Amino acid sequence: MNKLEDKVMYARGVGPKLAEVIAAKGIVTMEDLLYHLPFRYEDRQNPRSLDELKPGEMASVIAEVRGSALLRTKRAPIFEITIGQGQLAMKCMWFNGTYLQGKFQAGQTVAVFGKVEPSRSTSNMKMINPQWELLPDASDDAETRLLEVGRITPVYESLGSRLASRWQRKVIFHLLESMHGAMPECLPAAMIERMGLPDREMALREVHFPPEGTAMMELQAAVTPAYRRLIFEELFFLELGLELKRRRMRERAGVAFKTNDKVREAIREVLPFHPTAAQKKALGEIVSDMKQPSPMRRLLQGDVGSGKTIVALQAMLVAMENGYQAALMAPTEILATQHYLAARKLLERSSRKYRIVLLTGSLDEDRKRYNRGLIHRGEAHLVIGTHALIEEKVEFDRLGLIVVDEQHRFGVMQRFKLMKKPRPDGTEWAEPDVLVMTATPIPRTLALSLYGDLDLSVLDELPPGRTPIVTRRVADERADEVWEFVRKQVKLGRQAYIVYPVIEGAKDDQPELDFSADADVKEATEKAAQPVARKTTRKGKTAELFPKAAKEANPNAKLGLKSAVEMYEKLRTGPLNGLRLGLLHGRLDADEKEIIMRRFQRGDIDVLVSTTVIEVGVDVPNASVMVIEHAERFGLAQMHQLRGRVGRGAAKSYCILMTGARVSEQAEERLNAMVSTQDGFELAELDLAMRGPGEVFGTRQAGLPDFRVANLVRDRKLLELAKMEAARFVNGKPDEAEGTEAERARVWVRLKEAWQRKYGLVEAG
Repeated sequence: MNKLEDKVMYARGVGPKLAEVIAAKGIVTMEDLLYHLPFRYEDRQNPRSLDELKPGEMASVIAEVRGSALLRTKRAPIFEITIGQGQLAMKCMWFNGTYLQGKFQAGQTVAVFGKVEPSRSTSNMKMINPQWELLPDASDDAETRLLEVGRITPVYESLGSRLASRWQRKVIFHLLESMHGAMPECLPAAMIERMGLPDREMALREVHFPPEGTAMMELQAAVTPAYRRLIFEELFFLELGLELKRRRMRERAGVAFKTNDKVREAIREVLPFHPTAAQKKALGEIVSDMKQPSPMRRLLQGDVGSGKTIVALQAMLVAMENGYQAALMAPTEILATQHYLAARKLLERSSRKYRIVLLTGSLDEDRKRYNRGLIHRGEAHLVIGTHALIEEKVEFDRLGLIVVDEQHRFGVMQRFKLMKKPRPDGTEWAEPDVLVMTATPIPRTLALSLYGDLDLSVLDELPPGRTPIVTRRVADERADEVWEFVRKQVKLGRQAYIVYPVIEGAKDDQPELDFSADADVKEATEKAAQPVARKTTRKGKTAELFPKAAKEANPNAKLGLKSAVEMYEKLRTGPLNGLRLGLLHGRLDADEKEIIMRRFQRGDIDVLVSTTVIEVGVDVPNASVMVIEHAERFGLAQMHQLRGRVGRGAAKSYCILMTGARVSEQAEERLNAMVSTQDGFELAELDLAMRGPGEVFGTRQAGLPDFRVANLVRDRKLLELAKMEAARFVNGKPDEAEGTEAERARVWVRLKEAWQRKYGLVEAG
């Protein structure tokens, strides 16, 4: 009898060679194969007839192949088949479909799935690039016909050549049969009953082979009882691991900081303004954690300009006034240097003599060696730097607090390396507190899993003096009006940013390029010959800035991207001639970047032409205009971060989104959202819904688990339930309500397997 942990090569129909092929897809054990779920279903119980199809709908159709042909066109070859039911027929067409020649024979039965579109031919209907599968005929065995027709049929992602859905259906069917009645349960019976869920075997069986009468809408939305069970199971073990991690953290020895009148006076001396209610609340939560004898692990989340840095600085003052060192790690040298200068300026107000040290990779070796000595001897009270802080040569004397800025830009283990720094004499010391900051608003659902081991503080209130930013969308053809507007703003004494998606040359050579819209690029390329209708901004909005009527987009405009280097030269010698322009991008060395940013901050540069290197942290209160070219190529979070570079002073500020000739539907949604709201948390929710958590943050980089079943956008309620059940399980005792000793032991074994092998975030045991 097969077991879940057995190698997949021993499953009927697999063998050693095919096991090697599917191992590349992450399928190593029989359990991996069973959790390789269908990505959609076809209703082959009651397939749609051709006479009931309507244009615009997605439909599955089973019909007979009547004929096929390869059509040569100027743009691309088109492979076409005609399928029929009785007297009715429909065309199916695949662009660049040469590879399909010879795959269809007249008389075969085929299932197709795709969008129904009107056709000018006699068939009246067509499908373009539908998914397809040839169905068994009389020559196939009864078992094959049983799995393919007359039922709701699962459709799987292909695992390789010859390993398409039909092969997977047979292998998974036999695997489930071989384990019938013997598949181990991994959740306590009481929890399953409390949640109203099926057992594990039934859930897997009904997800792969839904019983007759299962609602197709529920299957596609993954809300059947079987899906709920598997989703809850996955989220429960994620939250159980995080809960265990939190509990273990509370058991570790940390620093119990004191907050007396001396500390409060030190904070009052440096505060540049009266803090907002949100800042007071966040600082209260942070200080409360710092006073505990266990290490603090807290995420400080705030929208652009909400004042996270001043809250973090107050926390660092608490550590320093208690005789400990504080460290702030930033993702870029520009941001680290800016933090250093801002901290130095604020701490100059203090009567205390704090020593602040900057440590970045670009410092010369003598300066680095000198600064490392100050850190080692405890003479540096506040250390600010980049990932250079986690190098082995850097040894702290008495590190009490670590602040990590823009955590998702670091590898998930980097903050742990800083936490584990040993004392110079090699002895153990109390583990430092950790405060993680991010200016990227993260929906609560995602924060629960992405930073599930951290407590959450949110700054949802802007400090006084921040002015709303006017956001407008303008077609590329109206660039002259935009440049004239920039000139007027500079004449008023303001400064401007102009941001481009690439530095120069090919996309592969852009160090800071971070498109969220790669799919849009592909879509635009595929539809290069087709003009795409584009929505306009709401009536009256664009006219406030640019009174001329918008020209019609040129359908023949090239898809090539403007680059920062190219446009810097064109603008300097053309529309912005006479203004002082600067160029900033990721290929410049750190010294050059710093010089340019200093000049811009001093007002020696009127217009900074840049890539997204200025996305995070650059603070120039006099800058009032942000122009984003090719805005359709940027993600929502990225555009919001760029917009946050302006509006930092008292002057009215503007964000102008310039778009190319073709804008995809997804880009339309992003652009419309940017124009309609400045609420970063609202935009983050939209971004998460549009792209999914893995795309928003990058699964590998952010440490987000690669879920097999769950979807954090779709399954928010189940995530909350899983979190509550995990806390209940950890704190409960073996009994009927919380699981017998044997059941609880199986849960812990399962956690160790799942957490270490599948999630790989922390060790469980």
